Amino acid sequence: MYARKSQDAQKDPVVGGKPISEDLAVELRQIVFGSSVTPPRGEWLRMGFAFRDPDQEFSYGLKGPRNSTRGLLSVVQAYIIKYFLFDKKKMEVVAPELLLKPNKRQQTEALWSALSTIIWMVGEKKNCCVCLPRDSSSPQNTSAYFADGVTEFFLQEPGPGALLLLYSAILTRGVVKIKADLENDKTYLVACEEEGSGCIITLLLTGRATPYLHNGVIYVGDEDHYALPQWGIMARSEIGFLIYNDSIDCKNLEESKQPGSRLKTPSFPVWVINCSGHHGVLFNTNSELLRNYLAERRFDLHYFSVGGNHLFMSIDTRYQDKQNDNRDNGKSDENTLIASSSIEKLIHTKWQDARINFNDMIPPL
Repeated sequence: MYARKSQDAQKDPVVGGKPISEDLAVELRQIVFGSSVTPPRGEWLRMGFAFRDPDQEFSYGLKGPRNSTRGLLSVVQAYIIKYFLFDKKKMEVVAPELLLKPNKRQQTEALWSALSTIIWMVGEKKNCCVCLPRDSSSPQNTSAYFADGVTEFFLQEPGPGALLLLYSAILTRGVVKIKADLENDKTYLVACEEEGSGCIITLLLTGRATPYLHNGVIYVGDEDHYALPQWGIMARSEIGFLIYNDSIDCKNLEESKQPGSRLKTPSFPVWVINCSGHHGVLFNTNSELLRNYLAERRFDLHYFSVGGNHLFMSIDTRYQDKQNDNRDNGKSDENTLIASSSIEKLIHTKWQDARINFNDMIPPL
């Protein structure tokens, strides 16, 4: 798993490691794709981590088509942005706009940092398991297992780096724990969602493949059933997660499906977003944004997606105070009555009633 261009590259042989067993290969394929006897979804066999051209605008960005790997790619993209803005900035005093124009070597360093951070976090900073290729495929086709050249061989160029990361996270967490996270033996990670399951995102952001986004544990039951725990987000995450869906009334959405404060207010001002089924990343270049309420009065946000969309916007939360004054005076601002774009509504799930100015660009989605 490494940064690559579209051309073929020479692979180094892997020394050591433990060959995957048929039983483990079957479990992996079932928990990811729902079946081990049919070929997996093709995009996961071809999707590696490819950067945009180095030393240019947006060279910090990965690129990929819209398919079920995009949610995972967006998480990796968020960790790459965090590395450039907040990890690397500690080592070098450089303006943010220069940090976001890496050369090829810096792109590779950022990717390895992002992947290792994710896997180590999933292992609770105690242990990890990394999936790497071998020179020969094992196991072979059987009645219970359809060999695909990935689960057992793991990497080829162009290679399925996204799938290798997902396999590594699952093996690091443990198949048994992943099944417990999902709470349903029939649930699997790559399901019908066009850009991937939310459980993949929570696994890579928090270390648990939970479908619940609220803080902590809540108990759900009624007079006819015992209250059962729903395990949500157990600690503040480094990278946040925001959701908005045009087709759902978010005000009436059950608590477990709405991100709690541990996802809305992460350690760093970087968020993976799911906006009406489209994934991307929101970020601010000021590490103090979420630590100083004065910094949140007026600030900028960048939006970037691996599909190539970029947006720069200014957020003014002082507008809420002005709006309240107008209401007290019996006035109303016409702009507040006009239906805004999905991305604005998503931002309002974090900064309610903030005024959003798009800098001479049409908002996406």
